[in-house]
Amino acid sequence: MTITPESVVSIHYTVSAEDGTQLDSSEGKQPLTVMLGKRFLIEGLEDALQNKEQGEKFEVDIAPEQAYGQRMDELVQQVPKDMFDGMDVEVGMSFRATTEQGEQSVMIIDVADDHVVVDGNHPLAGVPLKFEVEVIEVREPTQEEIEHGHAHGPGSGNDH
Repeated sequence: MTITPESVVSIHYTVSAEDGTQLDSSEGKQPLTVMLGKRFLIEGLEDALQNKEQGEKFEVDIAPEQAYGQRMDELVQQVPKDMFDGMDVEVGMSFRATTEQGEQSVMIIDVADDHVVVDGNHPLAGVPLKFEVEVIEVREPTQEEIEHGHAHGPGSGNDH
């Protein structure tokens, strides 16, 4: 079966940065199972899967614009430390912040005596990615999956 924009696909993948540093992999785990067209995958990977078939293996380079976007300097902000209400904050901690655009994940990238620097960029923003992919299974979504808007079963995160 050929992958279409509405297919449920199961894939094994390895994703690396441009310098070859492995960032994530499904190797040794269950394949990742997703319903396409629902924004569960980055745009560049979903596009690369189109018209592939079960058993096919391929590599694809994905530019930041088709992945997590470019880094945006305006998402790095210095905020007063007292906004954290006496918490013991450390570099690398993540929080949900309420912004004018709604809830957003931020990571602490610097801590000083009176302020904290937070970064709202995705950690992989601005990073070109290389995927090695093996298509394990391709199928049509069930009626229940269509109604719920996501794949069910092993590797989907929705094992019901």
